[in-house]
Amino acid sequence: MKIANIKIPGNILLAPMSNVTNLPFRLMCKKYGASLTYSEMISSDAVIYENEKTINRGMSCEEERPLGIQIFGNSPEIMVKAALKIEEIYQPEIIDVNFGCPARLLTKDGCGSALLRSPELIHEIIKGLSDNLSTPVTAKIRILEDMQKTLKVAHLIEEAGADALTVHGRTRQQQYSGKADHSYVKKIKQELCIPVIANGDIVDEKSAREVLDYTECDGIMIGRAAMGNPFLFKRIFHFLGTGEMLDYKPCNQRIADLKEYFGLMEEYNLMHTINVKAQAQWFTRGMRNGRHIRRNIAASKSLKYIFESLDEMCRRAY
Repeated sequence: MKIANIKIPGNILLAPMSNVTNLPFRLMCKKYGASLTYSEMISSDAVIYENEKTINRGMSCEEERPLGIQIFGNSPEIMVKAALKIEEIYQPEIIDVNFGCPARLLTKDGCGSALLRSPELIHEIIKGLSDNLSTPVTAKIRILEDMQKTLKVAHLIEEAGADALTVHGRTRQQQYSGKADHSYVKKIKQELCIPVIANGDIVDEKSAREVLDYTECDGIMIGRAAMGNPFLFKRIFHFLGTGEMLDYKPCNQRIADLKEYFGLMEEYNLMHTINVKAQAQWFTRGMRNGRHIRRNIAASKSLKYIFESLDEMCRRAY
């Protein structure tokens, strides 16, 4: 897949997710086959006010390139200033604009999916960024209840100069409930000339294949299904390439991945930035003895003891 002049080595993308897609997690997804990873979304206002914690969400390294950094906001002027600063600091391959997040924390301020009700402002934001940045600009949206209104937003984004568009097949009101309607994504792909990426309910090998075949999109984006499960990218990459399911031991793989993840968090001095219990919950959900593992992690007073606990669980797993 190609976005503007950026060659993406594949078409399986990791979605930007708050408190999830930090550098160590992105590195693991990249190792397992993610073609392009995105940072946690970054507030344009916070960048302008030089909030160090916010700006550090764009932290990267050469091993994970190409990298996309996602921003949100509602002021074209502030978003351009913030994006120029991000471009200068991190030189990402792509800067993405969030028009899809349904969280009230964003929508109450007129950001994220709230902007879908203001298509002209969306056009102004994308045009301002496209005209002022040397970095390719992309956007991520949710669908509206009406197909024609959704198509209007998609066309405005393309006309404003965006180089690609990701479409999550749920409305803002659905949040993450119900089913993603990929008929909207299919129609958008038929009408736009820029690459279109499908997002929503891609949770395993079968759903990845089905969404690609049905929508004929240029790529797929995986979000919540990858939380605590970076190995999902290897499974899907293998299946799309061979048509065969990858043979692996889920319990052993999850434990090994959790250990590697915490090791990378320690290496990059980021352990203090995460909720260890929440991360352990994601990596061990659905696992036999998962509750026991999480209890041991919660009781551990250092990374050394966490690793010892995980090693013990690996020995017991079968």
